[in-house]
Amino acid sequence: MVRLEKALVARGDAAMLGPVTLELGPKGVTVLMGPNGAGKTTLLKLLHGLERPRSGAVVWDGVAPDEQAFVFQRPVLLRRSARENLLLPLKLRGLPGDGAEIALELELTDLLDQHAPRLSGGEAQRLALGRALITDPKVIFLDEPAANLDAPTVRAMETLVAQRAAEGLRLFMSTHSASQAKRLASDILWVENGSVRGPFTPEDFFNSPPEAAQAFLETQT
Repeated sequence: MVRLEKALVARGDAAMLGPVTLELGPKGVTVLMGPNGAGKTTLLKLLHGLERPRSGAVVWDGVAPDEQAFVFQRPVLLRRSARENLLLPLKLRGLPGDGAEIALELELTDLLDQHAPRLSGGEAQRLALGRALITDPKVIFLDEPAANLDAPTVRAMETLVAQRAAEGLRLFMSTHSASQAKRLASDILWVENGSVRGPFTPEDFFNSPPEAAQAFLETQT
């Protein structure tokens, strides 16, 4: 589905990520793991086109940019109602829909008339996820999607992610949670100091992790 061909992201003279050569298939949940500042968010943005490679290329096969969606760790919400935020992607594309189904799935129904910037962190994250899913994208990128959610909401989010993946949605997500990666990942990329290793199967990664990942995994749950 997507190939990275010696893709390099740089700021001035400093390399932020890469060069990365990688090929990832059309199905499943690819989980990015690594310490803070390792380059996970940069890799997600590079795949989505929010970061442009200084050199090399990112090549998608059969997926247009408007068939992708991105959910940031800190959601960006407009100063409008939750309903208007949720329906914005439909409005921009001239598509019908009232968002009732996705609102119900994410327990947003009672929040739709609230002013979006006043939502709690977890509510805002659920709204951002609903806004990303409402156009039925082929690919979605989730940057630490559970960072601001309580345990019941995390479980609901994971159930929804697993269900959508089973239905054919291709997911890429970063997480610090080893247990979450074990529950959701089809394959795992290890990102550290701007370099990327993998993909690993979850079994290989957790049973025989790269040396650099061993200390990290001992501190994660």
